[in-house]
Amino acid sequence: MLSAEEWDILLLSMKVSGVAVLACLPLAFGLAWLLARVRFPGRILIDALVHLPLVLPPVVTGWLLLLAFGNTGPAGRWFEDVLGISFMFRWTGAALAAAVMALPLMVRAMRLSIEAVDRRLEAAAETLGASRTHVFATITLPLALPGLLAGMVLGFARSLGEFGATITFVSNIPGETRTLPIAIYSALQVPGSDNVVTRLALISVALSLGALLASEVLVRRSGQGRGRHVL
Repeated sequence: MLSAEEWDILLLSMKVSGVAVLACLPLAFGLAWLLARVRFPGRILIDALVHLPLVLPPVVTGWLLLLAFGNTGPAGRWFEDVLGISFMFRWTGAALAAAVMALPLMVRAMRLSIEAVDRRLEAAAETLGASRTHVFATITLPLALPGLLAGMVLGFARSLGEFGATITFVSNIPGETRTLPIAIYSALQVPGSDNVVTRLALISVALSLGALLASEVLVRRSGQGRGRHVL
């Protein structure tokens, strides 16, 4: 059984991950579409920048977020002055860090799904007089939808496991930024808290494994998904 504090940690983690995925979704889809359908100079560089958080030390990512979105950072000042959103030592900052770390996996899954759509179907619909918007809404999006959902599920799982960038950017504040991995790290520092660590670790493993399995099932259910993997 989970204690009240552990339930708060779990609910906070779910909120942070959910907001991270929803906030990241338009950007992830736009980048996936750009990389899958458009050929332009510098495309390889954009692709590398999108996937940079996967290979960059998470502490460095958190430090860069601190420089850009901290109280004295240019983006941080704009968000606070214009939108009234503050990231420092807030759960919103944890969601931002999670979104940055989840972005590469979301883009990859969505890009694979978009690339798998048969362009001949779109061309045939256009020759019959359908507009590009209608083709996208009735052909492209439905065919790519399993991959889009897989990207969201995979991004949610990655957000749940985010640690390094979050603790560097918004620290470890109970009830505000202490998500599942940070709570596990904190419990490891306390003697005799093995039971707490075990419970939280099992929850983390179960959620992550379930998300990975769900993302693979969604990709395989798409018409062009056979043989493709999101990882």
